[in-house]
Amino acid sequence: MKLAIMQPTYLPWAGYFALMDSVDRFVFLDDVEFSKQSWQQRNRIKGSAGELWLTIPVKDKDKRQLIKDVLIDNTQDWQKKHLLSIKANYSRSSFFDKYIGPLEKIYSGKFDRLCDFNMKIITWAKKELGIKTTIKISSELGLGNADKVERLITICKAMKCDEYISPQGSREYIEENNLFPKENIKLAYQEFTHPKYNQLFGEFMPFLGVIDLLFNMGEESLSIIRSGNK
Repeated sequence: MKLAIMQPTYLPWAGYFALMDSVDRFVFLDDVEFSKQSWQQRNRIKGSAGELWLTIPVKDKDKRQLIKDVLIDNTQDWQKKHLLSIKANYSRSSFFDKYIGPLEKIYSGKFDRLCDFNMKIITWAKKELGIKTTIKISSELGLGNADKVERLITICKAMKCDEYISPQGSREYIEENNLFPKENIKLAYQEFTHPKYNQLFGEFMPFLGVIDLLFNMGEESLSIIRSGNK
């Protein structure tokens, strides 16, 4: 039984969904510290002038916050602005009509917590891509406050998984304290090369939010994602 664990980020890129698709169970890691101006609250789409950043405003706190506790600053009309940017830049894409309705419904909803909005977008994209992986939320597992590698081990055990697939970005801290062999849990690192596909506005731009792939390639999106796996 394979497991992957990732923070719920805003409009994740294709590699995020490649990791999700490669495992049996996937956990949203929402009970670790929030990093402001990270992928948790911002990502890119592609426009006629190049990359365009979309950032969700959040309420500032003096103290450190867990991802699950971060509140959106809804005094700013960010949802309307993001949706208008998406419409303006993808209205000529091949599958705009297929996806804009459901996206508009999500962006028109009321969300107080950042992670709730991110998870709504991710689970919608997961369904549209056709990924069948089971999803859980770490804060709902009641596993205490273990840190870093110990936390990953604890989640693996709780989810009854004997193989953990890690994103490459976690390799350094895992290898500093690799407890997986001791716990008889197989460890592997995701090997993913971003595939190219047809985009609007000239030269291909990788690492965009997954909606770029969906709007341009529709039902082919999952096979394109899978083509990047090694």
